[in-house]
Amino acid sequence: MIIVSACLLGENCKYSGGNNKSEKVLEYLKDKEYIAVCPEQLGGLTTPRDPSEIITHGDKDGKDVLNGKTKVVSNKGIDVTSNFIKGAEQALKIAQKNNVTEAILKASSPSCGCRYIYDGTFSKKKIKGMGVTASILHENNIKIIDEEQI
Repeated sequence: MIIVSACLLGENCKYSGGNNKSEKVLEYLKDKEYIAVCPEQLGGLTTPRDPSEIITHGDKDGKDVLNGKTKVVSNKGIDVTSNFIKGAEQALKIAQKNNVTEAILKASSPSCGCRYIYDGTFSKKKIKGMGVTASILHENNIKIIDEEQI
């Protein structure tokens, strides 16, 4: 079973209210069982919502959010860390309940990024690192890729 970022499947759950539909992901999944999740919505955030980023200080990522070493903040300065952690924990529960072994997550997202995330300055600069949900899934031995790796 595969868990997939819902926005990649065309669900309008992206922060802007739109989606990140990927024909490559849909083609890859056509003969597979999968579950769609949006960690931000699972964490109680609305769609649309203000964009958020992990405050990385150049070297922190989702693992550090889970460990209480940094925060996730909206572009208006609102701390949404608890929403991101709750969403990650809910995504993990869904994954565990359904024996998920693989995840296809949205590249660069503060929740789902698995190789790069935005650096917390809202300047579109990326650094190496994982989002909050990607980190919790990775820590629980779920293979993670993003849509760019398909």
